[in-house]
Amino acid sequence: MGSTSSAARETARSATTGRRGAVVAALMLSMALAALDATIVSTAVPQIVGDLGGFSVFSWLFSGYLLAVTVTLPVYGKLSDTFGRKPVLVAGSVVFLAGSLLCALAWNMGALIAFRIVQGLGGGALQGTVQTLAADLYPLKDRPKIQSKLSTVWAVSAVAGPGLGGVLAAYADWRWIFLVNLPIGAVALWLIVRHLHEPEREGGTHARVEWAGALAVFACGGVLLTALVQGGVAWPWLSAPSLALFGTGLALVAVVVLVERRAAEPIIPGWVWRRRTIAAVNLALGALGLLMVAPTVFLPTYAQSVLGLAPVAAGFVLSVCTLSWPVSAALSQHVYRRIGFRNTAMLGIGAAALILFAFPFLPYPGQAWQPTLLMLLLGAALGLFQLPLIVGVQSTVGWAERGTTTASVLFCRQTGQTVGAAVFGAVANGVLAARLGGAGDLDSVTRALDAGTAPEATRRAISEAVHAVYLGASCAAALAFLVLLFLAPRKFPVLKD
Repeated sequence: MGSTSSAARETARSATTGRRGAVVAALMLSMALAALDATIVSTAVPQIVGDLGGFSVFSWLFSGYLLAVTVTLPVYGKLSDTFGRKPVLVAGSVVFLAGSLLCALAWNMGALIAFRIVQGLGGGALQGTVQTLAADLYPLKDRPKIQSKLSTVWAVSAVAGPGLGGVLAAYADWRWIFLVNLPIGAVALWLIVRHLHEPEREGGTHARVEWAGALAVFACGGVLLTALVQGGVAWPWLSAPSLALFGTGLALVAVVVLVERRAAEPIIPGWVWRRRTIAAVNLALGALGLLMVAPTVFLPTYAQSVLGLAPVAAGFVLSVCTLSWPVSAALSQHVYRRIGFRNTAMLGIGAAALILFAFPFLPYPGQAWQPTLLMLLLGAALGLFQLPLIVGVQSTVGWAERGTTTASVLFCRQTGQTVGAAVFGAVANGVLAARLGGAGDLDSVTRALDAGTAPEATRRAISEAVHAVYLGASCAAALAFLVLLFLAPRKFPVLKD
């Protein structure tokens, strides 16, 4: 009898392990899709514009997708806590794949932008729910393994996206950029449907969602993020459209607060900001999104315009950051088990602040290995910073609050990135205007350099502009350090698995 019972338990354990492996594979595929679609379109823009037209609005191919992902994160987080992860992930995958198919069938730029927004509505479910499920599947001691895998997938996909998009646009057709999502997404969806089994929750049939709050959060986030994305680009910051959007956004903030206070099950619960640990991690990772704008947006321009590198070589300067980041993240568990989540993250972000601060002191024009080395070190520092915070904050809440907590962290990081793009774009353009006598912005002078018509003074101006951005990024890292120092508890209140 004892041997039979033991054999049965072993069989059950093997089956569970096999199902978990299949689900992890599905999560990695889903994460790859979400990461690729944030960047894969960039190098195919000339072919898309040549086919569909709409050059004046093509930037919305990126902005529309990222806006939809960002504003839906809190909604999907609450839905996953209410109804479970599986239905949210399945629904999000279906919406994402439908958006991909529609993008491939787009007949003009307006239709393509609309379908990219549909993609983003599904992409928000993929990003938030994948990260939440990773914490559900593994106990605390094993979570660094799955999180480092997801970090690797995200990093590789984000860097490989532009290259893959260029290859497909050059040797096939730009529509394949979206069609390749269908078989990959179908496999991930099949694995989730077949192998992910969640226990039934008591009272699940009576679960409610505050849809008025969801709509208010969606509208408020969409208006404010649009104001940040388009301000200084489509119209001046102090123009009527910009002021109208910010005014509308602030009014919607008041609506969100009013609706959420009265809701029995708010989309963004007050405890997200009342608990010191979650509030500190939200602010710290918001600062991470802010500082990451410097390498991801401005470093390729610096590498090509100042160092004179080809696009592929310039991409390599940035990609080394994604080589050291996952390795450092995987090893961070050995550090935070000794000194704690907060101190490990402070060690990482403190090192990142120093590395970012060193960038403005690089010689002009310098050698390619100098910024490459800094990016390698930056990836290692940020891996030591981000993963302990995500693992730590997910471990302070139970299943019923983990989706909301994870979504709030990702939302703050995405919002920080949007704010960073707006702020640092204004900083870079301001430095260029001062150095070049008020003429041009970063985009125009970069195009002049590509055409070989810009003088040496322009290259120096770009160098100084990027140095100013990196100085701002080091201040963002210092801000994250201070947030953790004064707001985060010394020891995270981790719950037992």
